[in-house]
Amino acid sequence: GPPGTGSQAKKNGVKGCLECCIKCLGGIPYPSLIATILLYAGVALFCGCGHEALSGTVTILQNYFEVVRSPVDALDVFTMIDIIKYVIYGIASAFFVYGILLMVEGFFTSGAIKDLYGDFKITTCGRCVSAWFIMLTYIFMLAWLGVTAFTSLPVFIYFNIWNICQNATVLEGATLCLDPRQYGIVPIAEAKTVCAGSEKFYRMCESNELDMTFHLFICALAGAGAAVIAMIHYLMVLSANWAYVKDACRMQKYEDIKSKEEQELHDIHSTRSKERLNAYT
Repeated sequence: GPPGTGSQAKKNGVKGCLECCIKCLGGIPYPSLIATILLYAGVALFCGCGHEALSGTVTILQNYFEVVRSPVDALDVFTMIDIIKYVIYGIASAFFVYGILLMVEGFFTSGAIKDLYGDFKITTCGRCVSAWFIMLTYIFMLAWLGVTAFTSLPVFIYFNIWNICQNATVLEGATLCLDPRQYGIVPIAEAKTVCAGSEKFYRMCESNELDMTFHLFICALAGAGAAVIAMIHYLMVLSANWAYVKDACRMQKYEDIKSKEEQELHDIHSTRSKERLNAYT
């Protein structure tokens, strides 16, 4: 073949591949992608750290406060911790699926927005899906606010325990005690108090379980906060998509009405032309 034909074909192939990549990257709904990454990071942080922090709490209660599991099927603190762990499993799986659904909705709605002159049924369906996800995401945002408030309670409790350990180390001879009855962990009739000066108190304050559990609960709280921010981000994205799809629907209706009027004017003009031609002949 003529010289330069192979290199020219290679350049055209690279150019076509580059244009295809740019087109594919342009179709990605980046706001939804960012919100999904933030949601997955927050849920993973909350579920992973929360689960391990609850396991650490069980160890601390059994080793240092000598709280034993109830032999009967009673709703004690250990049963409540087990229930919360199962709830964590459900949250992790549910929001993994929900993040995928929101990403699919983002792709779907983005395609409907960009195709302003496309099929009207696509934009109508995209509008309905966006409205449904807005309501669902708002409910989940309120739920995550409640989860964040609930997660702040163990952080507060462990901060108090950590603070008592620090003060007991600084103030020699101080009578400081930790009583789990104050937090409703054990019944009022059971005295499981651990006071400064006892061996169990110093072993607990110097243990890795207390420090690790405290920081794990802080990480779980940060994860719940990240999930709240992700839900707010999703609400902004979904609201914008819903507004864009609504405008697309209006544009489609306007184009339909305009084309019908043009067709009617064309038919009227054709009819009059035929009448004039018939009258002339």
